[in-house]
Amino acid sequence: MSNKIVSPSPHIHTSTSTRSLMADVIIALAPAMLVSVWCFGWASLKLLLTSVAVCVAVEYLIQKFVLKEEPSIGDLSAVVTGILLALNLPTSAPCWLVAVGAVVAIGVAKMTFGGLGQNVFNPALVGRVFLLISFPALMTNWTVDPQSFFAHADAFSGATPLALANEGQIEALSASQLLFVRIGGSAGEVSALALILGFVYLLARRVIKPHITLSIWVTVALMTTIFFLCDSEAFTGPVFNLLTGGLLLGSIFMATDYVTSPMTAKGQIIFGVGIGVITVLIRYFGSFPEGVSFAILIMNCVVPLLNSWCKPKRFA
Repeated sequence: MSNKIVSPSPHIHTSTSTRSLMADVIIALAPAMLVSVWCFGWASLKLLLTSVAVCVAVEYLIQKFVLKEEPSIGDLSAVVTGILLALNLPTSAPCWLVAVGAVVAIGVAKMTFGGLGQNVFNPALVGRVFLLISFPALMTNWTVDPQSFFAHADAFSGATPLALANEGQIEALSASQLLFVRIGGSAGEVSALALILGFVYLLARRVIKPHITLSIWVTVALMTTIFFLCDSEAFTGPVFNLLTGGLLLGSIFMATDYVTSPMTAKGQIIFGVGIGVITVLIRYFGSFPEGVSFAILIMNCVVPLLNSWCKPKRFA
C-alpha cells in the first residue's frame, strides 16, 4: 500500500498568490503612505525606506544563512511588515530605533516561529510594542501639527489627541481634522480618510472580509457611546475614538492578518469584539492612551481557541 500525504489547507487551486495579496495590501496602504510623506516630508520617507529595507534584509539573511533555505522575500510579506511598522512609529524616530523594531518584527515575531504562515502574533505589532515598552520617550515624541512636505521644519512635537484626552486636556476637533490631517500621531495616523480608502480597496478586491474590522468599529462605537452618555466630561465620544489613534490602521490592516486571525466568520466577529473591548478599556482606564496594539496581540493568543470553538459542525 502506497503512502499518502495529507497536506494542510488550503486545497483549492486559484490564481491568487501570497505575492498578489501582499501587492494589494501595499496598494491599499499607498494613500496613507502618500499623505504621510506629504505631511511629514523626508522624515516619513526615511522611516518607510529604513523599515522596509531592514525587514527585507533580515528575512533574507535568516532564510539564507540560518535556516539554509531559499529566501522568499519575493512574496512581499516582509515589505508589508516594514510598511506597517513604519506607519506605527513617530516620524521623529531615529533610524537605529526603526532598525531595532524591524529586527524584532521579522527575526523574533516571524522567523522564530518558522516564517510566513506560522507566526502567532502580528510581526509589525510585536516590533512596535517592543519599542514602545523599551524606548517610551522616543516612541511618544510625536509631531503634533503636520503641515506639508515643505513646511515640516516648522512642525513641533508633543502629545497626541488621545494622550491629551487621557489627561482631560483635549479640545474639540472638527470632522475634517479627524478625517484628513492636522492631528498628531504616528506616520500612519495622520489621515483617517486615506486608511478608509484602503479598506474599501481591500474589500473590493476581496483581500479581506469585513467581519473583524466592522465588529471592532461597532464595539468601540457602542462602548464609547455608553461611557460618553454617562459622563461626557470624563470620556471622549465615539467619533473621536473611531477616527483617532491607531484604531483604523490596526483594525483594517493588522487585525485582519490571515495568519493571526480566526478562520470562521463567527470566530472573526468574536475576535473583533474582543479587540474593541480591550482597546476601549485601555484607552479609558489604562496607563497607555492607545490600546489597539495591545488588544490585537492579546486576541492573537485566543485565535487557536476561537478556531477550535467556532469550526463548522461537519468538522467537529
